[in-house]
Amino acid sequence: MNGQGTARSGIQVIARAAAILRVLRDDTDGLSLGQIAERVELPRSTVQRIVGALQAERLVIASSSGGSIRLGPEITALSEATRYNVVEECRLHLSELSRLLGETADLSVLRGAAMIFLDQVPGMHRLRTISSVGDAFPLTTTANGRSALSLLPEDLARQMVEDEWQRWHHTGDWPAFAALLAEVRETGLACDSDEHTEGISALGGALRDRHGEIYAISVPVPTQRFVQIRPQVEVALRDMLATLRVQLAH
Repeated sequence: MNGQGTARSGIQVIARAAAILRVLRDDTDGLSLGQIAERVELPRSTVQRIVGALQAERLVIASSSGGSIRLGPEITALSEATRYNVVEECRLHLSELSRLLGETADLSVLRGAAMIFLDQVPGMHRLRTISSVGDAFPLTTTANGRSALSLLPEDLARQMVEDEWQRWHHTGDWPAFAALLAEVRETGLACDSDEHTEGISALGGALRDRHGEIYAISVPVPTQRFVQIRPQVEVALRDMLATLRVQLAH
């Protein structure tokens, strides 16, 4: 094989490894080699060889029984570094959004089965909403969770939604929720009207960064003034999301 052929082969291996990492990212419970092979449409022997190399670098790990493969600690370390870079890139925008509206502005990231809060700029009103960095919020009843779900393939979104309903022993209506997500995709914004916390309503929008991670910006507002301020929040949030989508894509 000549140099050019070797380079092409190396690029192909990297692309295949990336595809494997992405399907593991989308299934936090782990997958067998056969399941990975099916999802990335590669021979099981090829997947086994690439997974072995990824294991050596701690990018993936096997369960104690060896039956399933999941993302490893090195991925977590790399993700943490990326996450804090995103926090830094978004901080100025959050501050400007909060100043413009006088309301709290939040940044969260989709992690596993929850939205994890990364940053918050408190609003200026005496009555305001406060969450702590590191708090985990559900997906189905929050503006940031719904906006994040709207960016996922429908089959994966449905699985995550129904898993959450099952954990809560809640009988949900998937067709109705799917219609809600379709509306979020069309408008670019999701709403939570007293559904997660009584007395608090919120608007949120989601975006992917340059690495494919899903983040959400949300503006929670005490419900008593939400209706009045909602039009301003929609305009300001859409403008900021448009700016961030360009900034975080490069």
